Amino acid sequence: MATTTTSLRSRLLILPPPAPTAVSFRRLLPCSAALPSSSRRRSPRLAARAAPPGGAVAPAAEDEQQQQEKGSGGGLSAADAERLCEFLRADLPHLFDDVGIDRSAYDDLVRFRDPITRHDTIDGYLLNIRLLKLLFRPDFYLHAVKQTGPYELTTRWTMVMKFMLLPWKPELVFTGLSIMGLNTQNLKFNSHVDLWDSIQNNEYFSFEGLWDIFKQLRIYKTPDIETPNYLILKRTAHYEVRSYAPFLIVEAKGDKLTGSSGFNNVTGYIFGKNASSEKIPMTTPVFTQASDDTLSDVSIQIVLPMNKDMNSLPAPNTEAVSLRKVDGGIAAVKKFSGRPKEEIVLQKEKDLRSQLLKDGLKPQQGCLLARYNDPRTKSFLMNRSCRWVDVVYVHVNSESCVKFSES
Repeated sequence: MATTTTSLRSRLLILPPPAPTAVSFRRLLPCSAALPSSSRRRSPRLAARAAPPGGAVAPAAEDEQQQQEKGSGGGLSAADAERLCEFLRADLPHLFDDVGIDRSAYDDLVRFRDPITRHDTIDGYLLNIRLLKLLFRPDFYLHAVKQTGPYELTTRWTMVMKFMLLPWKPELVFTGLSIMGLNTQNLKFNSHVDLWDSIQNNEYFSFEGLWDIFKQLRIYKTPDIETPNYLILKRTAHYEVRSYAPFLIVEAKGDKLTGSSGFNNVTGYIFGKNASSEKIPMTTPVFTQASDDTLSDVSIQIVLPMNKDMNSLPAPNTEAVSLRKVDGGIAAVKKFSGRPKEEIVLQKEKDLRSQLLKDGLKPQQGCLLARYNDPRTKSFLMNRSCRWVDVVYVHVNSESCVKFSES
């Protein structure tokens, strides 16, 4: 039995951070690992400091040193900026849970804008949050917070929602930036402007934004089969950046990205052709990995159930099959529909590389193709729908993924 442990780095294209260049866009730095809103507790210390009696967020009167830190141009002191960043890190994950955000940190007149919604008061702002909770059951993931102007903070986030009023309960995903302005007198938030990564026109009212929502409401059937866990960090019009949790695979030698050579070997393992004759539940997708720059060194892989570990899996009974742990990582992916002929897949991989280069990332060799149906079928139209069919994966360096510009 061949049993090894490898990193996703060896399976997906590695994109090191781009070389520093002179750009006008402000950058966001990473904060703590993103958690869903339901899994965080507000820090009493931060909440109390952010909302003292009377609801003021402003700190105590500034001393001479703080005044000097502001410099001649004015703006937040370093201490105020850090305090407000820490407050948002603690407060924003409660947007859609039972705790809710701290209303006292906001002015009564809050200018809220996203591509399809606008409000000009704190009551309208909170009403919008309640409606989203009622209709979509959203999960909010905060990735980064940084000061981006004298009285401005910017956050990067992911929001995953299910539209509960439709029978098929479609999942909608939005990623982007929130630019949050501060009242210079009391340091309460008085503006909140959302920019979505998936559209170009983020001005209210954006028909492009409305169409982006409608596209995600389409009927589709998702197979009730386990698949690796991931979180979408950035969703653009052309690709997604995902963070994957670790998972296990069984693999065999393949022939080409769209081929089926070796498929019988890996399915044989999960159907009981192993040392203990154990039948292992099927998962999705089927991966084919090309690890070289010519995309000719190919293996075919099946993901194993998430409740398994290397110690609990039976040994393969043939040298043609091996087990491997993928440590997880960050990958850029491009989805496409139709029959995945080799030339089509190679063009999609080329397109993905081009789009990543345009965004300042530098892809290296190798890629993966994910398929959601039996690779031996001639008509490769997936049962998952034309909206999600095959996926080409490109590995992304974790340090560069958090440096998305505000463009």
